[in-house]
Amino acid sequence: MSASEFPGPGLSPDQWEHIQSLAKAISPEQALWLSGYFAGVRDAERREAGRPALAPDIPVGRPAAPAEADQRRLTILFGSETGNSRALAQTLSEAARQAGRQPTVVDIADYKARQLRDEQDLLIVVSTYGEGDPPQGAADFFEFLDSRKAPKLPDLRFAVLALGDSTYERYCEAGKRLDRRFEELGAVRLRPRVDCDVDYDEPAAAWTADVVAKIAKDGAAATVDAQRVAGTAPTPAHYDKRNPFPARVLENLTLTGRGSTKETRHIEFSLEGSGLVYEPGDALGVAPKNDPRLVESLLGALRLSPSAPVEIKGRASTFAEAIERDFEISAVTPRFIEHWAELSGAEQLRRLLGEDAAAERSAFLRQNHVIDIVRAYPVAGLEAQMLVAGLRPLQPRLYSIASSLAAAPEEAHLTVSTVRYELNGEPRSGVASGHLAARAEPDATLPVYVQSNPHFRLPADDRPVIMIGAGTGVAPYRAFLQEREARGAEGRNWLFFGERNFRSDFLYQTEWQGWLKQKLLTRMDVAFSRDRAAKVYVQDKLRKQGRDVFAWLEEGAHVYVCGDAAHLAPDVHETLIGVAQEQGGLAREAAEEYVRNLQRDHRYQRDVY
Repeated sequence: MSASEFPGPGLSPDQWEHIQSLAKAISPEQALWLSGYFAGVRDAERREAGRPALAPDIPVGRPAAPAEADQRRLTILFGSETGNSRALAQTLSEAARQAGRQPTVVDIADYKARQLRDEQDLLIVVSTYGEGDPPQGAADFFEFLDSRKAPKLPDLRFAVLALGDSTYERYCEAGKRLDRRFEELGAVRLRPRVDCDVDYDEPAAAWTADVVAKIAKDGAAATVDAQRVAGTAPTPAHYDKRNPFPARVLENLTLTGRGSTKETRHIEFSLEGSGLVYEPGDALGVAPKNDPRLVESLLGALRLSPSAPVEIKGRASTFAEAIERDFEISAVTPRFIEHWAELSGAEQLRRLLGEDAAAERSAFLRQNHVIDIVRAYPVAGLEAQMLVAGLRPLQPRLYSIASSLAAAPEEAHLTVSTVRYELNGEPRSGVASGHLAARAEPDATLPVYVQSNPHFRLPADDRPVIMIGAGTGVAPYRAFLQEREARGAEGRNWLFFGERNFRSDFLYQTEWQGWLKQKLLTRMDVAFSRDRAAKVYVQDKLRKQGRDVFAWLEEGAHVYVCGDAAHLAPDVHETLIGVAQEQGGLAREAAEEYVRNLQRDHRYQRDVY
């Protein structure tokens, strides 16, 4: 009996006719996705009814893999700062399940490294933080692997997907470290490591399909839905990074006062109708456009028509629209240097690509934007498509959310410092902060989405919290206090805040003082570094209050740090170790372990950038 003749279990003729019509209208990939989707719907219904999910002997549209596929344990680890590795790990898990495997997905921050000796198949998705560091929560895992305690792993098969940003010299270094170390420990590489830049979708999808095909090669269900792996499969309507919500700007106010040496803004977005929800500590992704003046300058430097046609992943666009909305035209990547060196034949650019030119290349990337390079090394007869081939996609920017849904339903507030500077004799601005400052007037819309940050969360109970931040790093603490006020939490709250000048830069001063008066904010210590000849920073205030800080920690307080990764975070970290030494009477090594234990217990959390 053919498929067209078979009416299916319990289907009416009308239902069967609809199914046949749909089957003719969709692709094989879409059909595979729908089979999984309806299986998921059925599982959800069974769980809601208090019944177990579909049993293995119930057909769900694909054959079961043979028993051999499940004989090896499969674990997927991810290490993430912004959530990208987490999302890719979930996609990888779904692909593995399509291939008949039953993976366990674990955040490296929560993984017990001593379990490694029991692993069999291990897939790792890991991002690199700053200049080559692993994600903050993965530090213990990396330390264990590099130590003498790490076991030999001759029975382990592994593969690494590394995420990074090629504008940093030590690009994807965290993934490279893991890949090297597992090989040194005797593990067998399933597939070569793949290093992904910020536009990671396609290489990550290819790596996922390749690895899953390898671990399922003996199974009957080795086919992987390529659309689903790439994250482009149709899904029930929701807003995320790939499908942001057009949020309306409600307010855009300058927080800093007259005479300030910087501009910090408070921006409120409406999320009405989006269904987006977030928790205090989460971030809002904002998809900006490039400055129209920069677009015009680049068009002039290239002598190209704004209407010149270009193609972007099969989509037709004009050159002007593409460089305004789709591509990064400020920061330069090594990929662009290589691309422009080939087009221009410039020997100076070729030299920057050498292995011995790392320092010179890094300096060049900091000192030049795309427009500076195309001006310095002109290319005759350039076509628009030739330029965009060397550019990477314009990425959303993440900002800590400065509000709680409990206090501001269907809204998200941001605290944004406008980045402005001079480069090569011209004024420049940050892509997103410049857009928000100059072109995000009330009633304008910008595409946004919520980025979860599970490593920066208020405790569920009424434990005391110590909040440390400088500048816009105070944003999530406004959300914390709004949340605690709304839910009537009785835990004590202590804020350490730093900025440049008291009169012009005391962000949200009235709100903090109001919470102090209500006694919701138990204590507040502030440091304004430019009000006196001798500069004072938040870590100095923290050190000065060391006795009480240590007492709070001993009473179970959670401590949070938000702000600058280059200076604030390491300075505060060192100060906390010093406080443990001095107030706890601990030797240096014991004080370091005290602070590490705070991190392991999720009582010391950082959101730094």
